[in-house]
Amino acid sequence: MRERTAHAAGKDIMFSTRNGTPWEPSYIVAIDGEKCIGCGRCYKVCSREVMHLMGVNEDDELVACGPEDDDEEFVRKVMVLDSSGNCIGCGSCARVCPKGCQTHKKASVLAAA
Repeated sequence: MRERTAHAAGKDIMFSTRNGTPWEPSYIVAIDGEKCIGCGRCYKVCSREVMHLMGVNEDDELVACGPEDDDEEFVRKVMVLDSSGNCIGCGSCARVCPKGCQTHKKASVLAAA
């Protein structure tokens, strides 16, 4: 018997793993900047350029930062969503986040919205 899949705009929402186990992707939709410690673990495991690191200045404003910037220029660093549409819903970023600061939604929930 074939697994039924939900469809959104003609696209599958439910997929199967190689062994046939049903799997539904959960896409990142937000990062809580208050919880994020800017460790960069999520960035390192994501191959899709979904997020990037930003600095937070003394006025609590986000400012661009690069790998060569001095950490003393910022009060702290946080990860921000850059291209959430690039997310493939694998969940790697959520598994490595020590603070649980990311919000993910199942594909079926996003399709219904």
